[in-house]
Amino acid sequence: MKDGLTRERLLAAYRVMLLTRLLDSKALGLHNQGKIGSYTSSAGHEAIHVGSVYGIDKQDWIFPYYRDQGVLLARGVPVEQLLNRYFGNASDAMKGRDLPNLYSFRECRIFSIAAPIASNLQISVGFALAARMKGENIVAISYFGDGATSSGEFHTALNFAGVYKAPCIFICENNQYAISVPFKRQTASQNVATKARAYGIEGYAVDGNDFFAVQTAVSAARERALEGLGSTLLECLTYRHSAHSTADEWKRYRTQEELEEWMKKDPLKLMKDYLIARSIMTVDNERKLQDELQAEIVAAVKSTENIPPPPEESLFEDVYATPALR
Repeated sequence: MKDGLTRERLLAAYRVMLLTRLLDSKALGLHNQGKIGSYTSSAGHEAIHVGSVYGIDKQDWIFPYYRDQGVLLARGVPVEQLLNRYFGNASDAMKGRDLPNLYSFRECRIFSIAAPIASNLQISVGFALAARMKGENIVAISYFGDGATSSGEFHTALNFAGVYKAPCIFICENNQYAISVPFKRQTASQNVATKARAYGIEGYAVDGNDFFAVQTAVSAARERALEGLGSTLLECLTYRHSAHSTADEWKRYRTQEELEEWMKKDPLKLMKDYLIARSIMTVDNERKLQDELQAEIVAAVKSTENIPPPPEESLFEDVYATPALR
């Protein structure tokens, strides 16, 4: 099979990609019904999310950002746990705190997300350097949007990574817009990948709609990092299919024609066509899979949406090492 991936592994990858898309659609519906708060769609990013996770090892640490639902699912976070986070209920590992798309799943080696743009990048570099000092043979992979490359945190992180040859992989999910600001207004550089030169690290532009391109690039970057050759910046080019979040209206700053042109490169369609053309999957198998995943999501929503909110006393937990007297 392509790039050493078995038939079973390819089918599993497509399953996660499809699950990500279907769950994303369901989450948007839950928001529109007033059942969850502000939500950022991941539609269009599935190849980046799943392909990148398939390029690293289970021992590696992930530093995602708020649009990385597919990364979490590919890493093994159960659908129910994601829904608990969206509902902010009593079963939510984060106890209902913060926005629905700010995650933390330590058991899956997924570091906590903070709201400030690109704040995860510097932390990933420090984490990777600390792990190397402890003799741990791992890499830290961090994710961010194209708008984050205009932040000071982006430049600080890449500079430190370059100076100290940190075992890091930086994934820029360039979906062409930072909320409503088009990429051409972010930088005068040819692209994001070329910025790596200034910091003495490797940088490559990758087709972010191609699962195989992403998986191969990330795998090579990981090998390079573990060989002591330093970090890699991968600019994965894609297009988000909907608004930046449920708080904006995409039709005010981009056209239907532009969307339709990019939809021809839909990562799910490209992956499905590849699998069917090589008899790895049939059309009937794919339809059956869709039905199974839809049923799984419906069951997960049913089991989580009526869980009550966290108890009020949980507000005082995790604040002090020694709880204050009440």
